[in-house]
Amino acid sequence: MSTAVRPPPTADEDDSTSDPENVARILVLRRLDAAPRTRAELERYLAQRGIPGEVSCAVLDRFTEVGLIDDRAYAQGWVASRHGSRGLGRRAVAAELRRKGVDQAIIEEALDPIDEGQERERARQLARSRYPQVTGLPYPTQARRLIGALTRRGYDLATAAQVVREVLAEEAVADD
Repeated sequence: MSTAVRPPPTADEDDSTSDPENVARILVLRRLDAAPRTRAELERYLAQRGIPGEVSCAVLDRFTEVGLIDDRAYAQGWVASRHGSRGLGRRAVAAELRRKGVDQAIIEEALDPIDEGQERERARQLARSRYPQVTGLPYPTQARRLIGALTRRGYDLATAAQVVREVLAEEAVADD
């Protein structure tokens, strides 16, 4: 087992690791390199790492100014990903964004492109995809399980119930 001997830090290296602003910059860049983050997530991360609040604020302000931190773009991407590919309802996506510290106005703006028709169609697709799992069960059990699956994904109860009734009716006609 070999151990590398590290030379003592030069004056430049010593200054960079002792300057809290530089440390904050490096930490934020590393976080952003891994994945996009919200400003609130980065604030929490820097606080956990012991970076003073005023230093954190100055660094994050600068990163926001140059466009490396953009909560609006983050929220729009999150909505497209979670609603489009994972099939989450507006309510679930909004809750995730709130947990990530995105401002409510930005959340509403990001969710705005999803209209009620799109929401219902996505719920219908999910109900159809889950139907084979409840085939052969009594109607009330089928309905309960499918509605439960949709509401857990963030669809409101009224939409889930109506979509499930429609899907079960379509499947009953198709089975005949």
